[in-house]
Amino acid sequence: MKLLIIGTGSMARSHALAFKKERGIDLVAAVETNAERLAAFAEEHGIPNSFDDIDQAIAWGEFDAAANVTPDPIHYPTTMKLIAAGKNVFCEKPLATEHGLAKEMADAAEKSGLINMVNLTYRASPALYKARQLVEAGKIGALRHFEASYLQSWLVGKHWGDWRTEDRWLWRLSTKHGSKGVVGDIGIHLIDFATFAAASDVASLSSRVKTFHKAPGDRIGRYKLDANDSFVMSAELANGALGLIHATRFATGNANEIRVSLYGDEGGLLIHTDGRQSSLRLCAGADVDKNNWREVKTPAPIFAVPPTSSVFSISVSRAATRSWRRRESAADRARCVLITPHPILLTCGGGYLADSRAIGQTQGAERATGGGTVPTSVLWPRWRKEFDNAEATLSGLRPPGARLPRLRCPGVDANRL
Repeated sequence: MKLLIIGTGSMARSHALAFKKERGIDLVAAVETNAERLAAFAEEHGIPNSFDDIDQAIAWGEFDAAANVTPDPIHYPTTMKLIAAGKNVFCEKPLATEHGLAKEMADAAEKSGLINMVNLTYRASPALYKARQLVEAGKIGALRHFEASYLQSWLVGKHWGDWRTEDRWLWRLSTKHGSKGVVGDIGIHLIDFATFAAASDVASLSSRVKTFHKAPGDRIGRYKLDANDSFVMSAELANGALGLIHATRFATGNANEIRVSLYGDEGGLLIHTDGRQSSLRLCAGADVDKNNWREVKTPAPIFAVPPTSSVFSISVSRAATRSWRRRESAADRARCVLITPHPILLTCGGGYLADSRAIGQTQGAERATGGGTVPTSVLWPRWRKEFDNAEATLSGLRPPGARLPRLRCPGVDANRL
């Protein structure tokens, strides 16, 4: 795959370093309006082609997909141009600066049939998936209350550099430069993390944001420091639970900490991640009367795959999808599983699907190999959308020497590729 990277900031560098480690991906071009940064970025990552705007890159056209790592307001215009040009897009969060634009982007991508994804990185937390599994299994009963916090401290310490002198931090403090403050930068991660763990969307909320005085005249050079630094939300989820969601960049001693507490009428869960490691604790059953919390074993990180892993795909034919639609019944769906002899990360139609290490159910002979089955409850929502588009492809990573997974679904004829 030939990949274009748009933007050259710190996150773009993270993207470039990660993509260079993947076999079969060539970084062929970069886009950046600042000529000096563009030249340095291209040299650092060995990128042969450089453009100072997206139109030039699209006119050139020698790329298959783009990683959109631009400031938030630039996501919409650049992604829409890429979709119109028939290019697959991996876009940083937030998808857009307002709901209407984000929906327009999603609708355009869906209609085009192109691969598209939003980079909500903390979805990869093993503790998060295990927590959701326990919630859906009723381990803590009906959810009644939750607390969610995302705490950073780079406005206090210099562990990530000096925000007063570095553009990569200053733009995040200025609405004129496209920032939505802590809400748009890390709040979106926290809301996604908390609602995914709770297995329920936000039904209603009220919020307060605050911008603190940080420099004389609230300005440093060309940057007016007017973006929010902290927020507090009171929210009710669709399942009826009430809770608090808050984030700040002034949390001294917390470099990058996400914590979510879920409390049901039969137990509770405590989830933590710093982006590198995650942990999960449970208080349920007999422990409730003792206020005792136990560590819960979570799966291996989903990105911890052997570097020599290969990519596999399973294609579901157009005729099979029509057959599937005719047989859309609970009984059929309950018998649909992907049997895998090894842990795999699944995607479908460009969207993240599941990690069998997090939600797979080990059965019989598969148990000894650490694999298992990925059940319909996980696969069906995304598959249904893909089948509505007539053809679906499942993709995943296969460790060296491992057998290919096999799809077992009534009424669906799948071919391994």
